[in-house]
Amino acid sequence: MTDLILYLGVTVVGYFAGTKFRKVKDRLTWTGKVQTVAITLLVICMGARMGANEEITENLSTIGLSAFLMTVVIMIFSVGAVSIARKILKIDRYGRLDENSVKQTENQHQDNNTQVISEIHAIEDEEKKQGVNMMTVIILISVIIGMLAGYFIVRDVFADNMEAFENGAGLGIKIGLCLLLVFVGIDLGIEGTVISNFRTVGLRIFAVPFAVIIGTMSAAVIMSFFLDLSMKESLAVGAGFGWYTLAPGIIMEAGYMTASAVCFLHNVMRELLSIVFIPIVAKRIGYVETVALPGSAAMDICLPIVEKATRGDIAVYSFISGVVLSTLVPILVPIIIS
Repeated sequence: MTDLILYLGVTVVGYFAGTKFRKVKDRLTWTGKVQTVAITLLVICMGARMGANEEITENLSTIGLSAFLMTVVIMIFSVGAVSIARKILKIDRYGRLDENSVKQTENQHQDNNTQVISEIHAIEDEEKKQGVNMMTVIILISVIIGMLAGYFIVRDVFADNMEAFENGAGLGIKIGLCLLLVFVGIDLGIEGTVISNFRTVGLRIFAVPFAVIIGTMSAAVIMSFFLDLSMKESLAVGAGFGWYTLAPGIIMEAGYMTASAVCFLHNVMRELLSIVFIPIVAKRIGYVETVALPGSAAMDICLPIVEKATRGDIAVYSFISGVVLSTLVPILVPIIIS
């Protein structure tokens, strides 16, 4: 809860700062480059932390396959569920009401709707010109570099004091996240469309996290028939929603050691694969669907990446989805595994 308040607070501070910069936004194009560098360093740090963790590397050869299959299926089902929900609610792939819905409300919001339609066409034209998404390449390379550094360097340097590295890396990640979220807030403040978009979409925004829940839990049920896990264990693993520091501990305390290990690796993989695939899903499937990939990490680690790969106001979807899912983890996991 403390981290949630912290992340929300720095984002709000950035937002109000951004509202002061609207008149000079043409001079702030450098912020995008700063965010790219910051994300790269953050991902390298995360990769190093995972590469240095013996529990992760040692388990990759035994239960890693189960965790990987669980992760892939859950992510596919989550994206599919969000995509279906978005279409039912007539939200376009950019997180706004589609053009037909916009035209139906034209008399009430004519000026704003014209701008929305123009922005949608501009985004579509820009995407057609793009080739390989460089952000995906940068992130993938950063993850590999980080994990190799953690495995071959960090383990030797901190062989006798790994706890010091874990604490330092954790603090560094938190500081990096705060800096990135400040820039996310600044982007939102400069755009100045968050409130109007939220009013337009309304309570539909809460359909995203609930679609993720349906997709995740449905996939968990299906995977229980293919993996060496009971349905209860599989559902508890899925209910972690990517929160690898909490859900595995709850499952372990209940006495399910294998399920706890699968849960830990699954949640780590969900976060890691989300970092890699968010830009791809944004380009190929839809902006809103990117929020489905990371689960609870949509409100912190993956929030800057969602914002960078999509558009500033999609961060609102991401943050709210992450908050809802994170809130449900300590409720659902104990209920399911008990």
